[in-house]
Amino acid sequence: MISYKPLFRLLLEKDMTKTQLREAVGFGTVALAKMSKNEYISLETIDKICDYFNCNIDDVIEHLP
Repeated sequence: MISYKPLFRLLLEKDMTKTQLREAVGFGTVALAKMSKNEYISLETIDKICDYFNCNIDDVIEHLP
């Protein structure tokens, strides 16, 4: 299972909402809803988030057994 908890912790650290991230990075509400439910989103969106925060992929997602 994929979890976006690292991203959500990063957002708290940056004092940023999910909606602000969505608008800044430029992905849709569907991807945001999927992240909230720990569902798969495109690797392109994850790449854009990593570029925006200048971070690694493990700062955005984690794999849970």
